[in-house]
Amino acid sequence: MSSAPIRTGRRLAPRLLASAVLALSCGAAAAADVHVECNVESDYELTLNERSVIFTRDSGTPKAIVMRQGRLFVDDKWLSLSAADSRRIADFETQTRAAMPEAQRIGREAAEIAFTALGEVAAGFSSDPKAARAKLDKARAQIDARLARSVTPTHFNGNDLGDGIGEAVAEVIPSLIGDIVGGAIGAAFSGDETRLKRLENLDAQIEAKIEPRADALEARAEGLCRRMEALDGIDNALELRVDGKPLNLMTAKVGKRTDADKK
Repeated sequence: MSSAPIRTGRRLAPRLLASAVLALSCGAAAAADVHVECNVESDYELTLNERSVIFTRDSGTPKAIVMRQGRLFVDDKWLSLSAADSRRIADFETQTRAAMPEAQRIGREAAEIAFTALGEVAAGFSSDPKAARAKLDKARAQIDARLARSVTPTHFNGNDLGDGIGEAVAEVIPSLIGDIVGGAIGAAFSGDETRLKRLENLDAQIEAKIEPRADALEARAEGLCRRMEALDGIDNALELRVDGKPLNLMTAKVGKRTDADKK
């Protein structure tokens, strides 16, 4: 999980897909006039395996927290919990695992929308649209495979997910951008009227293709963000104190922001 707040917006960027589950889901899309603002913060990295939900960080105390079937391990020992806290820890584990399938689906759809937009640009600008689409299809398949492997109810590793997505994007995006820019410059200098006319309404064409899907994705992302708020509520309700302080695993807040709020 990232320590930076994640806000939903219309622009899709590869780094959104490489963040932890919260960023993956909440950063996918936004509606035209009203934007969901999903602020999620944590000092910890989240990892899941078949037995445990694990939070780790490089600095600060505690450095490692392990949840396992209602039990809690902090740094170097298992802690004694009240019956209520044991139920809260078990509930936190269950809800975290339950969120993973939806997070994976949202991540896939966000990638699909992003690559659909890139595909439309490539078709309009690229000197070789067929080759450009093939590159995009390859990168999309790589990201899909990494999501399937890295985001499941029994496995999540943000670093592994980020590395895989970064590799897929780095392999295709630089050459694709170069090809698109070269194609656009070539069309301008050659006076290719057919291509230039096709490009006049490119923004509208892309919006028409992705806006309904982005709006639907926003609703799903908001739903998952609400789950994160619920997890934050469990975290806040814990009676346990470590060195006199609450665990404070995460904070999450969902709000609405209109275009007028940005002015």
